[in-house]
Amino acid sequence: MEHTQMKSQWIEFIALLKREVVPALGCTEPMSVALAAANCRKLLGQDPTRVSVWVSGNLFKNGMGVGVPGTGMIGLPVAAAVGITGGNPDAGLEVLKGLTPAQVDAAKALLPLIKVDVKDVPDVLYAEVLAEADGHSARVVICTDHTRIVLMEQDGEVLMTQASAPGVQIQPARSASPALTLKEIVEFALEVPPAEIAFIGEAATMNQALADEGLQGYGLSIGKMLTDQVERKLLSDDLMTLAMRLSSAASDARMDGAMLPAMSNSGSGNQGIAATMPVVAAARFLGSSEEQLTRALVMSHLVAIYIKMYQNKLSALCAASTAAMGAGAAITWLLGGRFEQISHCINNMIGDVSGIICDGAGSACSMKVSTSTSAAVKSSLMAVNNLRVPQSEGIVSDDVDQTIANLGQLSRQGMLDTDIEIINIMRAKQRN
Repeated sequence: MEHTQMKSQWIEFIALLKREVVPALGCTEPMSVALAAANCRKLLGQDPTRVSVWVSGNLFKNGMGVGVPGTGMIGLPVAAAVGITGGNPDAGLEVLKGLTPAQVDAAKALLPLIKVDVKDVPDVLYAEVLAEADGHSARVVICTDHTRIVLMEQDGEVLMTQASAPGVQIQPARSASPALTLKEIVEFALEVPPAEIAFIGEAATMNQALADEGLQGYGLSIGKMLTDQVERKLLSDDLMTLAMRLSSAASDARMDGAMLPAMSNSGSGNQGIAATMPVVAAARFLGSSEEQLTRALVMSHLVAIYIKMYQNKLSALCAASTAAMGAGAAITWLLGGRFEQISHCINNMIGDVSGIICDGAGSACSMKVSTSTSAAVKSSLMAVNNLRVPQSEGIVSDDVDQTIANLGQLSRQGMLDTDIEIINIMRAKQRN
């Protein structure tokens, strides 16, 4: 690739990182509902007397059992209520950042007025909120991306509308417009001037703060439990355990509603944690330099974005497991591996954890984050010893980009029925 073309692609990569790696307070699916509700309240201009919320099956799945920051409560009705009473309609995924106890109390009083249901829509990520009072109404729809408002109505009059699918500037290599490969990502991460990517350090700072908070004990307390076992000498304080402790602690805090943002990836805080904290742990354990950590984080987050591009925004495949593949690639490099070994690592992970299902957001996400993190370290250690899952097995190919495309096909097509059954089971639980 010519120098000018490489520079042009570097600019696109940096823009992609800045678009997909952003702060998010709380689980991003409930935050979509809160954001839509906050915008409804702004349009309505008064407190509603009735609020109706409709979501896609996948958003319902990811919002049913997760903590809403600052409330001590779980669920989509809570997200809608605090969005109305205390949400900032202009704050994106940090919509609840300024939430106060008084606004939480007001939200509790509003809960009986809120009804949430699943809507049969083609979009996997869809949130619609209708707020009504004194003969007036406001409707807001978010679709495709967690903060992408596609419809705003006031008293039935359309104030704004746009298509549900945003334009995609960079397409995966197996798409109709090939423009991205793993090799290009690795080259960018290792060659781009450090000053151009220094911003990615905020991911380490932000998610480390979340991990520190999680070690105090949130949710299932996986991170705290693992740390306690190290102190009891039941576990060794090695690279894998450190990576698991930090990653799961950050997820513990996030999923239990801690009032600290996560640096997300591809619209998910857990994906951001899985792409960040194993890399931070490896850099700390190996004594890596600040520049090495920065380049490793860029590699991890871009690989995670690339793999996710082949998949729906929400699906039956656990996205923390795919985001951790980015971490595995970065750890492999920190361990001395080059492109061949990085490819081996991703093939190893896809041969290992590609079957983890997403049965909704909740405290158990921390377990899946820790499982995926351990797989990332294991796959990295295999890779630097030139051990890899061969092409003759499963969905793995010699061409790592093809393996990634195969995983995307499995997620988009093969797991559709799985997704439907998960949602049906969860809806039945709610009815019972």
